[in-house]
Amino acid sequence: MAHADAIGSVRRGREERLFLTTFSFGHFANDWTAGSVLLLTPAIAVGMDLTPARVGLLIALMGIGGGLAYLPAGLAGDYTRSRGLLLLMTFWWVAIGFFIASLAPGYWWLVILLAIAVMGDAAWHPVATGVLTQKMPDRKARALGIHAMGGTIGAEAVAPLAVGFLLVWFDWRTVLQISVLPALVMGVLFIPMVRRIGPSPDRRFDLRDFRALLRRWRSPIGFGLVGFAVIYSMAAFAALAMTPLYLHTVLGLSTVQTGAAFAAMVVAGSVLQPFVGHASDRVGRKLLLVTVLGIAGVFGILASCLDQLWPFLLSLTIAVALLTAIRPVVLASAVDVSGKRESTTLGMAFTFMDGVGALGAVIAGIAGSHDLGRAFFLAGGLAVAGSAIAYFLPFRRAV
Repeated sequence: MAHADAIGSVRRGREERLFLTTFSFGHFANDWTAGSVLLLTPAIAVGMDLTPARVGLLIALMGIGGGLAYLPAGLAGDYTRSRGLLLLMTFWWVAIGFFIASLAPGYWWLVILLAIAVMGDAAWHPVATGVLTQKMPDRKARALGIHAMGGTIGAEAVAPLAVGFLLVWFDWRTVLQISVLPALVMGVLFIPMVRRIGPSPDRRFDLRDFRALLRRWRSPIGFGLVGFAVIYSMAAFAALAMTPLYLHTVLGLSTVQTGAAFAAMVVAGSVLQPFVGHASDRVGRKLLLVTVLGIAGVFGILASCLDQLWPFLLSLTIAVALLTAIRPVVLASAVDVSGKRESTTLGMAFTFMDGVGALGAVIAGIAGSHDLGRAFFLAGGLAVAGSAIAYFLPFRRAV
């Protein structure tokens, strides 16, 4: 009996590693293309003569476009039989959608096409994270942290480096076209995983079950968590959307230097994600959320007050890294509240965080219209506000 249990444990471990590895690379591939747009914004701004407010609006409407896809994808992840096929389709949506967006003749066409293209990337998230949290229910934040690390490295670390170098030789349209290659490759390599994923353990649609889920989110902790998640996400969007523009236009860094600096900021947060997630699984969500967001806010505000290159970069790196590192803990908190229907819950969480929270990019663009440094003061203030809200929320101990 003990021998059989040991064999079963080894098999479960292998399956978990397979899913974590494959899903992290899938996240990497999809987010690479979407993340490339962040580093392309200075080139797009120059090519289309855009103000910071218009750049912020472009990023925000991309986020809102993604937000429209999260909840339907989450529902499909919980109630459809073909979750693997759904995940496979996201790669092809991303590749085709962003390629078409690269051909946009003007600003509003670009905004609309990018908002549609990013829906494919958005659909990946609630389905993939729902599968992982079901397979590792006692290590949710750790699993989400490892998955998030793949996307963060792709979207906000490797992609910025690649984009920075490619912009030396190509215009932004060609670079965006090249950036769809990871999604195309993963669209082929992911095919063997389709049958391994299988349907949700309970894929029958039960209206009473769905109403019970909504009741949990209408509770005080549910409303509080939604408000907290939006404030946190607005802080992250504000910082991330304006950083490349600030580094390139205000500090005068080259496209290569801008990509390298931005990548370094996010890699630091990406490496921390599994560790922060694991810590929150062990000691609870509140301690990590209050502490990490508070420190991130202080350094974001400090960065807005500095005009020397290296002190500014150090302060902003700490702020951006911590805002990146804490994201899986916010998502795990949402799953803690709902208890089940993980893909639907995460779809709702992503909708509020990346849909409504994307407005942080617009506000930051408006705040930075005359002085881009004010965008980081705004991001820091929002992070401090998120820390304060988290302090008063009655988080359950992680389960």
